[in-house]
Amino acid sequence: MRSRAAAAVLAREGFKEAYSMEGGIHAWKGLRASGPPDAGMAYFDPAKKAEELIALAWMLVVGSCKFYLEMGKKEKSSEAVALFRELSDDEEKHKVALFKIYQRRSGKDSDPGFPRSLLSLESGVDYLEGGIVLKKGLEWAQGKGLKDILEFSVSLEVNAIDLYIKMERKVEGKEAKEIFQALSNQERNHLKRLTAALEKG
Repeated sequence: MRSRAAAAVLAREGFKEAYSMEGGIHAWKGLRASGPPDAGMAYFDPAKKAEELIALAWMLVVGSCKFYLEMGKKEKSSEAVALFRELSDDEEKHKVALFKIYQRRSGKDSDPGFPRSLLSLESGVDYLEGGIVLKKGLEWAQGKGLKDILEFSVSLEVNAIDLYIKMERKVEGKEAKEIFQALSNQERNHLKRLTAALEKG
């Protein structure tokens, strides 16, 4: 998944030949590929309008919040628990910011159908950045060590940064652009914290 995220970033920057080998380095060595679930909807074509992009980002933030909460519950290290709790708290703040901008743009104080009413995605399914179904991500994480979880989380954050940069470019309106820019910057901060935890071992 990390190579897929990297290939997406390179393609966005104009590289014509950016590839991601299924199974990554394990497949290249001739071993049986095994790893986290692959992204299923890397570019999220269903979202076109500003409100749809905001709704999609909100859904992904909710999925990430749930994922980090669950990872915090399974870890024994107090440092890892604190990191996942902080990441989850940050995602919760992103959710609030996104809904506020949706309210301002739509003129609605509340919307019981939000965000599903704006998107043509499967009902009742939560997603992580990169289009990974939350349930598959949680199933994969069962029995995995902290290093694997951190590597998976790093790939999620790389996907998040790439996605929010794309959304910022696509969305109209200064305030919406600023929100997506802030989101990508905050995800960069998450990436730094996760990478630091990974390097610490």
